[in-house]
Amino acid sequence: MRLDTRIAVTGGGGFLGSHVLEELARAGCTNVVAVRSHDYDLTHEDRVQAMLADLRPQTILHLAAVVGGIGANRLHPGTFFFQNLMMGSLLMEHARRAGVTRMLNVGTICSYPKFTPVPFREEDLWNGYPEETNAPYGLAKKMLLVQSQAYRQEFGFDSSNVMLVNLYGPRDNFDPDSSHVIPALIRKCFEAADQGASEIEVWGSGQATREFLYVADAAQAIVLALDRLDDSDPVNLGSGREISIHDLALMIARLSGFTGRLRWNASQPDGQPRRCLDTSKAVERLGWRASTPFETGLARTIEWYRAERAVGTAKS
Repeated sequence: MRLDTRIAVTGGGGFLGSHVLEELARAGCTNVVAVRSHDYDLTHEDRVQAMLADLRPQTILHLAAVVGGIGANRLHPGTFFFQNLMMGSLLMEHARRAGVTRMLNVGTICSYPKFTPVPFREEDLWNGYPEETNAPYGLAKKMLLVQSQAYRQEFGFDSSNVMLVNLYGPRDNFDPDSSHVIPALIRKCFEAADQGASEIEVWGSGQATREFLYVADAAQAIVLALDRLDDSDPVNLGSGREISIHDLALMIARLSGFTGRLRWNASQPDGQPRRCLDTSKAVERLGWRASTPFETGLARTIEWYRAERAVGTAKS
C-alpha cells in the first residue's frame, strides 16, 4: 500500500474507526479522511456519489455499520438489514465506477451459521443460516462478500474482506439500548455500585460463549489487511480465545469492583451458542495475531470508562 494514497475510512468517527485512523497514522499514511454519517449518509445513492466526487479517494476502508447487541438486533432487524446492505452495496458499485483502485470491507462473525463447528473456519461460512437474533445484520454483511467476489470476477475490482469478532476497548458504546455485552455489563456494574444495589441482571443462561478482540489489535490487523490481501476470500480476525458469558460477567464484576450478586434472566436469549474463530489465515496471510491479553484489555476498558464517568463524558 502506497503511504501517500488517498484513503477514505467510512465510519471513521466511530469506535473502531477512531482506532483505525490512529493505526493508519502510525503506518505513515498521511492522506486519510474520515467519512462520517452526518456528512454523507451512505444509504442514499446520491450521498455516496457526492462523497466520492468531493473526497476523490483512491482507496476505501469500509468500516461503517449499524450495530448493536441482542436487544437492538431484535428491535430493529429491518433497519439493520437495509442500512448495512445499502451502504456497503452502493459504496462498492459507485467506487468501482469512480475508479477507486482498492477497497477493504470489514464484515462480521454474525455471518456464520448458528451451529458452525468451533473454531469457525472461513470454509464453513455457507453451511447454514445465521443465529436468528442477528441474522439480518449478518446476512447484509455477507452479501457484501458476494458482491466483492462478483465484482472482482467481472470488473477486476480490487476488494478484500475480513470478518471481525466482537470488539471491546476504550471509546466503546456504553448506551444501554444499543451496546454489546462488555460495555453493557461494565455500565451495569458501575451503576449498581453507585446505587448500592445488591444485584444486577444479566441476560441469558450464561452458558453461551463468545470471543472478543481488543480494538487496537483489530485496527492493526485491518491496516495490514488493507496492505497485504490481494483477493476477495474472507479472512477471520479474532483473538482465538473463547469465554462463557458467565465467566465474562464474573470477571467484569471483579474488575469493576462490584461485589453483589449476578441474577441470570434465562427468559432472555443467549444468542449463538458458541463463537470462536480459527485465525490461522490471518497469521499466514497477514503475519498478525492478537497480542493484548483479555484481562489486560478489559481492565483498560474499565479504567477508561471510570475516567470518562468521573468527568461526565462517557459515551452513553
